[in-house]
Amino acid sequence: MGFIKGAWRLLMVVKDALVLLFLIGFFIAIYAAISMVRPAPAPARGALYVSLDGALVEQPAGSDPLSVIGAPESAPEYRLRDVVHAVETAAGDDAIKAVVIDLSRFTGTGHVAGQRLGAAMDKVRRAGKPVLTYAVQYDDSGYQIAAHASEVWLSPFGFVAIAGPGGSQLYYKGLIDRLGVTTHIYRVGTYKSFVEPYIRADQSPPAKEAAQALASSLWSNWIANVHGARPKAQVAAYAADPMLVARDFKGDAAKAALSRGLVDKLGDDYGFNDRVTEIAGADPENDGTYASIPLEDYLRRHPASRDQGKVGVVTVAGEIVDGEAGPGSAGGDSIAALIDNALADDKIKALVVRVDSPGGSVTAAEAIRQSVMQARKAGLPVVISMGNVAASGGYWISTAGQKIYAEPSTITGSIGVFGILPSFEGTLAKIGVTSDGVRTTPLSGEPDVTGGVSPAFNAIAQSTVEHVYRQFVGLVASARHLPVDQAEKIAEGRVWDGGSARQLRLVDAFGGLDDAVAEAARRAKLTGTDARPRWLDPTLDPVSQFLGSVSARAGTKARPAALDWLTLQSRRREQAAQGALVQARAMLSGSAIRADCLECRGLGGPPSTVAKAGANGGIWGWLGAWLNAR
Repeated sequence: MGFIKGAWRLLMVVKDALVLLFLIGFFIAIYAAISMVRPAPAPARGALYVSLDGALVEQPAGSDPLSVIGAPESAPEYRLRDVVHAVETAAGDDAIKAVVIDLSRFTGTGHVAGQRLGAAMDKVRRAGKPVLTYAVQYDDSGYQIAAHASEVWLSPFGFVAIAGPGGSQLYYKGLIDRLGVTTHIYRVGTYKSFVEPYIRADQSPPAKEAAQALASSLWSNWIANVHGARPKAQVAAYAADPMLVARDFKGDAAKAALSRGLVDKLGDDYGFNDRVTEIAGADPENDGTYASIPLEDYLRRHPASRDQGKVGVVTVAGEIVDGEAGPGSAGGDSIAALIDNALADDKIKALVVRVDSPGGSVTAAEAIRQSVMQARKAGLPVVISMGNVAASGGYWISTAGQKIYAEPSTITGSIGVFGILPSFEGTLAKIGVTSDGVRTTPLSGEPDVTGGVSPAFNAIAQSTVEHVYRQFVGLVASARHLPVDQAEKIAEGRVWDGGSARQLRLVDAFGGLDDAVAEAARRAKLTGTDARPRWLDPTLDPVSQFLGSVSARAGTKARPAALDWLTLQSRRREQAAQGALVQARAMLSGSAIRADCLECRGLGGPPSTVAKAGANGGIWGWLGAWLNAR
């Protein structure tokens, strides 16, 4: 038997070695193929070329392996701080003659992120350098960025499609009834509308009232930001009268935008290329194109300072989920581990928690909050910086900060808790299937999703949600120094814009991430280089690191031909629909008790249409874990 066991172990070792060698060879082949078509080195001088062919986010998800082998599953994501760093660096770089931002395939961002990139573009213009943008279609978030450019170019067949916040959401009540599914809802909060798609066919009056107030506030902030950057553009009048395209310009949407001052030039790729060539010069290695330094190349030449400061910055981005998760999702254990590691690092003297999340699992949010509280108990000053959205579970975490910064367009609040549990007794009855059995206690076999959930279980579940809600309100009251009854009045699951949240004392001050870092440094008495941030990002597994480097090389290729504006608009609506379905699936398969925000997912930025890398398993998650284990 000993010989057999030894032989079996040897076979397993050989098998693992062969698998590993195969995988190494596979990735070497991919790398070699990418390297063979590697573009020529970027010129030393010219225009900084920023092609946003996807979403601008606080923290990108891990690299999609399918995109490397020629089957892209989702649009790329660009880290906000990387793009801002590159643009701001270009302002003082003599080698950069202009900044070009290509928004032809931009899929969107949140209001706060758009304002931050716009501020970086303003810095370039103050340095006396032109900033040019080009697109076939500018939507709200794209135009918010473009408004800060010195020259806004639009395709002659393009459209500036300003729609404003709002729109429809999917409601599943009719389908649920047709299938015979019983949806058990446990919630607290008049305005906690996340569960409404599962129990209603339309939006409730309180939810619609709150959503309208939030959308109106965000729209006012958007108009103010765009008008400040481009005061002569008749943006509000243009948005209020979209029929002018058909009525006054016979369908020529590009001329309509030009007539109202929204854009400066109409031209195709060739005309835009000639204009940039006048400013930045011709590319010596590529006849007929302007000298350009792609974003990835420029960031390699001018990397952001990562390890000089003593203010640790932890990012809580995306849905808050239990356990571990990769970048772009806030895994409770993963974020808590980052904070615990910061506590063990003598170089970290203060902590900033950057929150850009609509919420998620209550237990995961509490795990992160507890880690933040441990940092405070250890003597580290803790400051919260809110991004596009910090609501529900995102606000739960924020209560642990000593000071909270937000922007006027930050979406926050949504202080409420809910749970959803479907049961399928009606569905099974439609096909003649029933259930029966015995019990030893009232909770035997509960929750019985095939035979029907008992009244006792429903009562316990509702009381548990109410208990968690009272804890949430208590955290808010204690952290914000509010009477409990006052905290209850501003809770009820209602979502607030940053300006209202400040008036209600849910946040302390307006400001961005830089302000939060400065405040944390002040509290820790740090000066000079010590007062700079040190980014505490999750460590990617070897496979994701490799794929990221390959994707970066692939991303330096020339931009493909732009699509017409109607196709782009259709694809963006398709993306939104896919995002809604993904959210529905996550709702039914994720954590049962949640502090989550439905409105925030629609208004806080582009919807997610795929599971974040690392949040779920699959072969690539398994592969990363297998390599890490060895």
